[in-house]
Amino acid sequence: MLAEAGELLEKAIAAHGGRALWEGGREVRVRVSSGGLAFASKLQGSADRDVEAEVSTRQQRVVCTPYPRAGQRGVLEPDGSVRIESDAGELLERRERATDAFAGVRHKLWWDRLDILYFGTSAIWTYLSAPFVFTRADFSVRELAPWDEDGARWRRLAVTFPRTVHTHCREQVFYFDEAGLIRRHDYTAEPIGGWAKAAHYSFEHRSFDGLTISTRRAVYPRRRDNRPRAHPQLVWIELSSASVVE
Repeated sequence: MLAEAGELLEKAIAAHGGRALWEGGREVRVRVSSGGLAFASKLQGSADRDVEAEVSTRQQRVVCTPYPRAGQRGVLEPDGSVRIESDAGELLERRERATDAFAGVRHKLWWDRLDILYFGTSAIWTYLSAPFVFTRADFSVRELAPWDEDGARWRRLAVTFPRTVHTHCREQVFYFDEAGLIRRHDYTAEPIGGWAKAAHYSFEHRSFDGLTISTRRAVYPRRRDNRPRAHPQLVWIELSSASVVE
């Protein structure tokens, strides 16, 4: 890691609450809703509304309740498997290596509730764990040239995710404001398609138990010149509450 990248990363970690807070917690619980054209196009437009996500800080495990309906919950395990179970723990549906299923022809037309569970839980883990996990030995980070947008200059980190992490794609870029907060995040949403290049914006950051989190997000298509298209809005995400569980 270049010295410049290390300095920016440490600044970003401090701005989002600090390494000790993240490592001292067992999980982060958030109340979240999401939707948008990207989900509606897969016939899952209202799949993730007002759910509580329990996001582990120690491994890539996420539990969403209720999902897909009252009395049930969805679970992402570190090995990439997803399942739906009753609140009592009875297994209802399960899919091993959920990422492999997206290569099928059906996924170009529509997704089922296990597909959206995998996509949504791996995404929320990525959003909440950034930038804390970037210091891990299996991540690679380098600083890019600054980026000017709408009168602001943002510093950027290019992050290579390890293959063991379930996320949009291996190569992603994060943009940080003067305070060190993430304001934009670029990736290719590979489960949707190799063409699904996104510019993901974070707004209205708030502190919850010392952890600073964006409470409103919007995702737009990203052009070849790295500028976002104003329309359509592919995904919206709203976070109404959060807490750190020790």
